[in-house]
Amino acid sequence: MDSTILWLLVAIAIVVVGGVVWYTLRQRRTEQLRNRFGPEYERVVHRAGDVRKAEADLEARAKRVEALRLRPLSPSDAARFSNSWRAVQERFVDDPGGAVTEADRLIGEVMAARGYPVGDFEQRVADISVDHPDVVINYRAAREIAVQHARGQATTEDLRQAMTHYRALFSDLLEMREPSRAHPDDRAERPAAARRE
Repeated sequence: MDSTILWLLVAIAIVVVGGVVWYTLRQRRTEQLRNRFGPEYERVVHRAGDVRKAEADLEARAKRVEALRLRPLSPSDAARFSNSWRAVQERFVDDPGGAVTEADRLIGEVMAARGYPVGDFEQRVADISVDHPDVVINYRAAREIAVQHARGQATTEDLRQAMTHYRALFSDLLEMREPSRAHPDDRAERPAAARRE
C-alpha cells in the first residue's frame, strides 16, 4: 500500500474519531444541562431558537451562580421566614392582593438572605433556575399574576394561584441543606463548605 494512501486513511480515521468524540461530548453536555435545569432547559432552547445559544446561556447562568456566595439559612432565619410566610398566608383571607404583594417581597428577602442578588427580575429568575429549576416556572407565573394584579386584571382565583406558586418557591428556598440539583462535577471538585459558604 502506498504511504500517501496510508497517511490519508490515518487522517480520515482521526477526523472520524474526533467527530465521534465531539458528538459524544456534546450529547453528554446536553444531557447534563437537561438534567440540571429540567423544564427550564426546554424553555430556554425554545426562546433562543438555537440549542448552542441556549446551552451557552445555561452554562453562563451556572458559572454566575457558582461565583455567588450562596448559603443555607440559619435555623433562626428559617424559623423567622416560616413565621412570616404563615402571616402572609393568613392575610390572604382578608386581603388577597396585599398577601400576594407581601409574598413577592418575602421571596426577595429569602433570596437575599441566601445570598442571591435581588435586582432585575429576569436575572433573579435566571439565578434561581440553576439550583431550583423545578420551581422557577412557579416564580414566573406568580410574578405575572402579581403584575396583572397591579393593573387591576387579576381575579381572586388568580391571586390564590399566585400564592400557591410563591409557596412552592418559598419552600424550596427555605431548605437548609445544599441545593438538590447542584452540578455533579461541582460536588466532586470541591467540598460542600467551599461550594456554598
